Amino acid sequence: MMNQPFNPNDADVKRGQNRDSLFVKAILRFPVSGDEKEVRVRNISAGGLMAEAPLRTPRGDPIEVQLRNIGWVSGKVAWVAESRFGIAFDYPIDPKMLSVRESSSFEVPRYLAKIDQQVANAPKRQRPI
Repeated sequence: MMNQPFNPNDADVKRGQNRDSLFVKAILRFPVSGDEKEVRVRNISAGGLMAEAPLRTPRGDPIEVQLRNIGWVSGKVAWVAESRFGIAFDYPIDPKMLSVRESSSFEVPRYLAKIDQQVANAPKRQRPI
């Protein structure tokens, strides 16, 4: 199914089904102008998402969104209401990938980073032979 164009009539990707609520940042790109904006993704499904940002874009405009762990996804603006809007993806995605934590993204807690820095800056002692 990942290689087939998105069909909103497919039973497993209909709007409102299997929609996950979340709050993540993403980058929105308008392919025609090349402009990029940061948006807040409020919910997502295999077939689309709802985002929030102070921008206006006409319904039907082509759009691309960069999602963590997924990459750039193309689609079209499906609806616009004040600062919220919907995007219908051209191809279905696996929305669960947004929740996957990468082991390389591990961040050292501040208190440990401070100790590491102190050890690195400490004068080197020579041991007696």
